[in-house]
This record gives sequence, C-alpha cells and structure tokens, in this order.
Amino acid sequence: MESIQSWVSKNKLASIGGLWATGVGASLAYSTARTPLKTSLKLIHARMHAQALTLGVLSAAAVFHYYEQQRAGEEAHGATASAN
Repeated sequence: MESIQSWVSKNKLASIGGLWATGVGASLAYSTARTPLKTSLKLIHARMHAQALTLGVLSAAAVFHYYEQQRAGEEAHGATASAN
C-alpha cells in the first residue's frame, strides 16, 4: 500500500488523468449496456460523470496533500524541539 501511495504522490497528474480516462470508459460501457441513447448523448454523459469523478479525486488529493504537509511540518518541528 505504501508503494502505491508513493507512486501516486510522485505522479499526481498521471494518476488523475488515468482515473479520468477510466471513468469515461466505465461510464460509456455502462451507458451502452443500459440506456438507448444516441452516441453523442452517451459521450456527453460519460464526460460529465468523469468530470465529477475527477473533481472528487482532486478534492481528495488536495486533502491528502494538506495532511502530508502538516505531517512533514510536525516532524520537522519535533526534530527541532528535541535538538534543543
């Protein structure tokens, strides 16, 4: 699990882009199997679903980044406090 976290931390944009593409593909597959819509509408719905997923992932990435910075600041503060 830690290796996945470190890879995602180093490759944030690739992770978000891959998730977006996966979301579009999954939404298209679902729309094709479940709804009798025209192809153009299926693409629009797939893009909207993927954008919503991307917003959620970006929010989660922002929270993760915030807590990662907080933890690094606490560790640095703890190291200076123990040195004194």
